Amino acid sequence: MQPSPSSWRSALRAAFPHTVPILAGFLVLGATYGMLMQAIGYGPLWSGLFSAIAFGGSTQYAAVPLLAAGFDPLEVFLLSLTISARHLFYSVSMLKKYDDLGWKRWMLYYTLCDETFSVVSTVEPPEGVDTGKFYLSISLLNWSYWIMASMLGGVLGGVLPFDISGMDFALTALFVVLFLEQLRQKQRRLPGAIGVACAVVALLVCGPDNLVIPSMVLIFASLLIGRKKLCA
Repeated sequence: MQPSPSSWRSALRAAFPHTVPILAGFLVLGATYGMLMQAIGYGPLWSGLFSAIAFGGSTQYAAVPLLAAGFDPLEVFLLSLTISARHLFYSVSMLKKYDDLGWKRWMLYYTLCDETFSVVSTVEPPEGVDTGKFYLSISLLNWSYWIMASMLGGVLGGVLPFDISGMDFALTALFVVLFLEQLRQKQRRLPGAIGVACAVVALLVCGPDNLVIPSMVLIFASLLIGRKKLCA
């Protein structure tokens, strides 16, 4: 039985308002990423392809200097694994929610990101709208925003004389703001303090040029240990 086009339109109409704030953020961050890629010699098609396959803003930003310096597969793999390790924690909580959605759940798993998780974990489909189509619409809209913004940045970076100095700090600034928002909630302060402590230890031991991977490994290990103690 073929899916009804009208049911997909209803799902998209219901999902779109929930994705507007993400669209605004992705336009800025995605376009900045595309400009950075253009600056190191990768045009809009490469930016769009990388965004479609990797779909991890922080990982993609971190990969830019690695691509500029020379591709090291092992280093890229380790960097991607440690930066994206947080997905292991929040994606598990979505298994039950997505379990009965048939083929849609595979695309839902693939396109799950921080921003999509923040939406689908808190909203429910309106009455009369198919659950799977509603959640998939949210995921696909967010995914397409990031891809299109990345390509737009690549196009703009190739035709307009932008000074990209400091633009690679955009994602860092976003995470700083999110971190400060987390600190406003008492129950989130301990994980935040653990993250800062792990970063400081990695900085002192490994230095500023080799900070990211060791700090992420320490944070990941600390969270695993804390989880085991809580479950014991």
